[in-house]
Amino acid sequence: MTNIDFYHGANDKLQTACRLIGELYAQKRKVLVYAPTEELATRIDRLLWCQPATGFTPHCALGARLAAETSIVIGATLGDDAHHDVLVNLDGELPQGFSRFERLIEIVGTDETDRAPARERYKFYRDRGYPLQTHQLPE
Repeated sequence: MTNIDFYHGANDKLQTACRLIGELYAQKRKVLVYAPTEELATRIDRLLWCQPATGFTPHCALGARLAAETSIVIGATLGDDAHHDVLVNLDGELPQGFSRFERLIEIVGTDETDRAPARERYKFYRDRGYPLQTHQLPE
């Protein structure tokens, strides 16, 4: 069953995502970053090129030639050709097919327009018995 982690209080969701992705990369985890729009995928791609400040986090697009060999992939779908380790959800909606991943990371911003949908996703996961952990991010 998928373990789900909610990270609450992100002042900048994409910066927080990059930090968490970097930590997962250091742990040698395979990560699919779910970015459902091209604009969001481009923004996270650019940020990962300069994160951490002294380097970058190796990554590529889901359909890229090297995707099977790359630990961090960014995709607009949860395609079956992706791995099943960690999913980072950058969408405000419930990602269809999330349950095939061992771990799901949800990042929740500080504004109500982000928190309200996150509460609904939390209730959805909780009501279906998924193991949940919450983490309050430092301000």
